[in-house]
Amino acid sequence: PVRRHQGGDAVVRWLFSLLIGVATGVISGFGIGGGSLLVLYLTAFAGVAQHTAGGMNLLYFIGCAPASLIGHIRQRNIDVRIALLCGAAGIAAAISSGEFHARNTRLVSIIMVLLALRITNGHAIRQISA
Repeated sequence: PVRRHQGGDAVVRWLFSLLIGVATGVISGFGIGGGSLLVLYLTAFAGVAQHTAGGMNLLYFIGCAPASLIGHIRQRNIDVRIALLCGAAGIAAAISSGEFHARNTRLVSIIMVLLALRITNGHAIRQISA
């Protein structure tokens, strides 16, 4: 469910959300990944729950990815054979991991924390305990 901040001018919130959409769309057009910033905005500033923000980001991606893809195709930035192979593998992995996550939410959360610790070499924990 979507949780919204209470109070404030609805028009200002609407305009700010529109501005965030434009900014993340521009970043997506560059191929950088504006969706990550969109999820950050939705969770930290718009009061949207993490899982809901993730779902909203997927919907956002459906619109932005083809638009960005047009520019990359025109500039010949895509090796179609590799992209199709990666895409097919990514779709299969997304379906199976989505199903796994739906059945094992706690386990996936633990795995993600352990992965984050491994990637950062525990740097965040050392910072907290220092």
